[in-house]
Amino acid sequence: MKHLLFLLLAASAFAEVKTETITIAMRDGVKLTADLYRDEAINKAPVILTRTPYDRTKQKGTGEKWAKAGYIFIAQDCRGKFGSAGDFAPYNNEGQDGFDTIEWITRQPWCSDRVGMMGGSYVGAVQWQAAVEHPPGLAAIAPQATWSSFYRNLYLGGSVRLALIAGWIAGNSPKPEGAKPNDFDEAFLRLPLSEVDSAIGWDMPWLDAFLTHPEPDGFWTRLDLTPRLPELQLPALHVVGYYDFFSRESVDNFIAMQKQARDAKTRQQQRLILGPWDHGSVGKTKTAEVEFGPEAAVDTFALQLDWFDRHLKQDAVSLSKPFPPVRYFSMGDNIWRDAQTWPPEGFQATSFYLHSAGKANTRRGDGRLTREAPTSDQPTDSFRADPAKPTPSSSVTETRPLKAAVWGPVDQSTTEDREDVLVYTSEPMTAPLTFAGNAEAKLHVSTDTPDADWAVKLIDVHPDGFAQNIARGILRGRYRNSLLKPELMQPGQVYEITVDLGPVAATIAKGHQLRVDISGADFPLYDRNSNTAEGIRGAKTAIATEQVHHKPGALSRLILPVQ
Repeated sequence: MKHLLFLLLAASAFAEVKTETITIAMRDGVKLTADLYRDEAINKAPVILTRTPYDRTKQKGTGEKWAKAGYIFIAQDCRGKFGSAGDFAPYNNEGQDGFDTIEWITRQPWCSDRVGMMGGSYVGAVQWQAAVEHPPGLAAIAPQATWSSFYRNLYLGGSVRLALIAGWIAGNSPKPEGAKPNDFDEAFLRLPLSEVDSAIGWDMPWLDAFLTHPEPDGFWTRLDLTPRLPELQLPALHVVGYYDFFSRESVDNFIAMQKQARDAKTRQQQRLILGPWDHGSVGKTKTAEVEFGPEAAVDTFALQLDWFDRHLKQDAVSLSKPFPPVRYFSMGDNIWRDAQTWPPEGFQATSFYLHSAGKANTRRGDGRLTREAPTSDQPTDSFRADPAKPTPSSSVTETRPLKAAVWGPVDQSTTEDREDVLVYTSEPMTAPLTFAGNAEAKLHVSTDTPDADWAVKLIDVHPDGFAQNIARGILRGRYRNSLLKPELMQPGQVYEITVDLGPVAATIAKGHQLRVDISGADFPLYDRNSNTAEGIRGAKTAIATEQVHHKPGALSRLILPVQ
């Protein structure tokens, strides 16, 4: 009997949430479909809006949670997706459609005139796109793992995130009836790169457009929102993981809003949560092959609820609770730390210098990493970067083909057995090494081809030999001075380059070793360099002999913000 009563009460509570499917007309007459969730007992409330290209109906559980928390929740299909009319063009209409949707919401009798937006990735970017249109009533946002500059979403150091964009566009573009994609391993190796869509199986105009504009020129202007962020008067909750391909963008969005917003109050209404996650594991304890422990778990709904209670409901209890502007997870010791800014204060840029006797190839080579700079000439290290056999982003196994390379932490030791990887390793730590901030590698390099890539990974080597990547970056040689104005490399000339490794916080434990891996590719997370400088439409390749110099006057080094 008690069990039956419990079921009846549960059913009654569930029935309090009313769901209604609505259509909202945009300024050009195109109608977008949305589902509205609300508690029938509440006549007027703040509204949480999520705009998605991934099917609004999958937001049912989320919508009911927000409705039970005292909000009205609206999940809308983006233009041209699922129930919404029009044609889908990635990000092309999201600013004006977001404005029109929010304007419509604020005119409804059940809206308290305060609207918030939430969601991640594409669903996070549409928040920024709407925000810079200054829609009336938008009072707070919670963008998770997303961009404000679409070029920087796709490109790093002049290299394109090939697997990410090709896979996403293939899954979100019209294809011939019954068409199935070809083998992605082979497609990613197709040259010229401008034909990768044909290699996958059908024409994808948007992919072609993105790949054939490798510099941040006027093609990207409409989707470069970053200069407009300081105009906003808008609280924002920024959430992202170190292993997320959006980590730099999300962190930079926070920095721009906290330090550059013209409105003083807005600068105080920014919060950044940085965890040990990749794009699909936000809030979880395990990312790829590494378990970070129970402390890594985060209830993102609770974070968002507190944020919107503060800024939409303007709840007195929530407003009275102080919050640290930055909360970041330190990998290795696996604890959360609070800070006022990113990078956190109290950390000093510290150099770790590359050394060898000229044989740093593979993890069994003689590459060393120390805090002492070379005081005499050392032989140059070199490797051959063959575009036909690019260094893989992740070790290829029976269960992980080349196309399945992951951003998260996986054992790099098999990759480090390749002759085309230079490996520099410290002695085992005699005391923990803690760092937090933005890491980078300053390298002195040369090549015998007009162009070449330098891919760098920062590694924590465990006592059992597990080589955990904790940060990575890449730079295409011709973009060493400017992304907008490439300059070819002169064979044999030595250049100093800076490879951005992104935001990272970690403790290298006693007995562990710090390591730097350098190669000519990070494939297919990033496209291969043909080394010929022919560009996106070139089909020829060349094997590059790449060199790393480490001697007085050419001090190649890793720079970490050390405590």
